[in-house]
Amino acid sequence: MKQIGITGGIGSGKSSICNAFQLLGAPVYEADAEAKKLQDENQEIKRGLIALFGPSIYFGNGKLNRKKLAGFIFSEKSSLNKVNQLVHPVVHAHYKHWLTVNSHVPYIIYEAAILFESGFYKDMDEVILVTAPEEMRIARVVNRDKLTPEEVKSRVRNQWPEDEKRKLADYIIENDNSSLVIPQVIELDKIFRNNGKIR
Repeated sequence: MKQIGITGGIGSGKSSICNAFQLLGAPVYEADAEAKKLQDENQEIKRGLIALFGPSIYFGNGKLNRKKLAGFIFSEKSSLNKVNQLVHPVVHAHYKHWLTVNSHVPYIIYEAAILFESGFYKDMDEVILVTAPEEMRIARVVNRDKLTPEEVKSRVRNQWPEDEKRKLADYIIENDNSSLVIPQVIELDKIFRNNGKIR
C-alpha cells in the first residue's frame, strides 16, 4: 500500500481534490479535520492547551475556542510551534492506527495543509501539491470562511511559499481554473494503482 500525501496552501482546493480521489475508491485521512476532533476530545491535548493558554481556551461544553486559539497562533509564531508540537504526535499516532484499518487498498491519501512544514512528507511515498495563484486562494477563503483578506494573508504567511513546496512535490495539480482537475486526478489514480511513477 502506498501512502500519498496531498498538501497545498490555504484556499488551493485540497478538499475538492481529496473528494475526487475518494470517489475513485481511495481512503482519505484529513489530518486537519482529525486534529480539530482530537483537540476537542483528547485529554492529553486538552491539558496541554490549557497549560499554554489558560482554561478559557475551552468553552464550558468542553469544545475548543478556535477563534481565541487562532488569535494566539496567527499573531505569535512561537505559540503556533508549541501547539504543533503538542498536537502533531497525537495526530500521527491516530493516523498510524487508521493505516492498519485501511491496509487492504493499493494506496491511501493523507491530506495536510502543513505536510512539508511538519516534515511528515518524508513518511509519504509520493506527494501531490495542489496549487493556485495567491490572490485566487485568498479570494476563495474570504468567500468561504467570511474572513478579511488581511486575516487570510496572515495565515498564508505561516505556510511555506509555493516555490519551496514545488521543489519537494512529486506531482503538481494546478487548480487555477485554467485546466480541468478531474482528468489530472484520474491520471494520478492510474499511476498509483499501477505502482508507476511519471515525473
